[in-house]
Amino acid sequence: MDLDSFINGHPTSAPGDARLVCVSPIDGVTVVGSVASASAEQVRAAIAAASSALPAWAEVPVRARVEQVQTAIAEVLAVGAQSGQLIAAEMGKPAGEADGEFAFAERYARFCGDQAEAICAEHWTEDEEGTLLRVAEPMGVIAAITPWNAPVILAALKVIPALMTGNTMVLKPSPLAPLAVTSFLSDVAARLPAGVLNLVNGGPEAGDALVSDPRVDMISFTGGPATARAIGAAAARSIRPTVMELGGNDAAIILEDAEWGEELAERIIFGAFLTSGQVCMAIKRVYVPRSHHDAFVNELVQAAQRVLRVGDPREEGVTMGPVISADARERLERLVDSSARAGGTVIEIGSIDDALPTGGHWMRPRLVTGLDDDHELVRDEQFGPVLPILAYDTVDEAIERANSVEHGLASSVWSKDADRARDVARRLRVGFTFINCANRAGVSLRAPMGGRGLSGHGREFGDLGLSEYVQNHSINYPRAAHPGSRMAANRYPVLAVPPRRR
Repeated sequence: MDLDSFINGHPTSAPGDARLVCVSPIDGVTVVGSVASASAEQVRAAIAAASSALPAWAEVPVRARVEQVQTAIAEVLAVGAQSGQLIAAEMGKPAGEADGEFAFAERYARFCGDQAEAICAEHWTEDEEGTLLRVAEPMGVIAAITPWNAPVILAALKVIPALMTGNTMVLKPSPLAPLAVTSFLSDVAARLPAGVLNLVNGGPEAGDALVSDPRVDMISFTGGPATARAIGAAAARSIRPTVMELGGNDAAIILEDAEWGEELAERIIFGAFLTSGQVCMAIKRVYVPRSHHDAFVNELVQAAQRVLRVGDPREEGVTMGPVISADARERLERLVDSSARAGGTVIEIGSIDDALPTGGHWMRPRLVTGLDDDHELVRDEQFGPVLPILAYDTVDEAIERANSVEHGLASSVWSKDADRARDVARRLRVGFTFINCANRAGVSLRAPMGGRGLSGHGREFGDLGLSEYVQNHSINYPRAAHPGSRMAANRYPVLAVPPRRR
């Protein structure tokens, strides 16, 4: 599969046919496909196309915009060319899990349709001061940069709300997994007016050209803190808003009164090891009452044996594929070695298929016990299938330790007492807390998600996820001037009759 950029309604090859090659993490050698590596000039052309398309697209009635986006997505999916097998091959996610990415896009488009109409509606207020009209207007041209770990989902979270609220967009996917998202969204873009949605692939040169262009009105980024700092610096030069989701070091706090047993253990395993642990909202640390620690570790080992099978992600029944790259695997193995040297106990869990390709980026999942909180496996986001289990003596202590890291994306609290779980959740410095679940199993389209601290700012999902892409415009019709004002002294004319609503 060889794909081009999609600019101003047309596939566009790169100068000299420069291409980014996507090699599968399953064996480290198979070329899954390639994408055109856009030049800085082509990125600027995509921005120009988005800028030219903006006035007309913003004037389309919101219901019509919603229907155009929903119809485009539905038509592309109806063709049946989109498959989780491609995502599995390019980034290692099990195909059954990856199939859900396309279904998510259609479901999220339905949700955003209703929200967009409410957010973009005119809001009128009439009182003794006069009449006030508040309108939500598009931010403008949006630059979006997305990661590899959920390529279609994380692009849909930006594209759908931005377009439905009247913006245009230039999207740059991750070069590590560009194929499925470029294929899918290029087909969607082809069904929309030219320039409304543009896709460019490339490395740092393309990214720099995208975020530094003054015609970009807002930047939406999901990725790591280092890139976020560079984007923030570029945005600050012209004081443009950003939305940034930068990962998390998400703590699970299991309370004494949790429903201990097989189901709890399996939920923790799925919450931690979905997509090989390469999910921003995955469980990264588990805090367990000391009295339950040893027994629960045994429960986790048994649960992993039942539900964790490492293998070729294209095969049925596999629940964990390879990690994304050789560098990622080496970094994670160094963390495991460091944990053992620091006195931790490393426990291999789950099963791994025989005869897997030797060049693949395979990792046996592990639990690690006995670490101090200052160890890097606990302190930093590991983003992989290695999970520290930590004993605590009091709930206050567990909360303090959970809050001791720089990230603040998500957390989970596990208890049979809903009120107690809420009280603990309210004390956690994060943007989202799951109760008795974690990771994607607990995501709700209506619930805004975003972080604090090193996890970024802004929200996706829910009504706030759409509100990020609009700006308020207040139009005031005063009934009379305030006494003593220059307006009153000059008998400046005011409206005697309120304006007519559209």
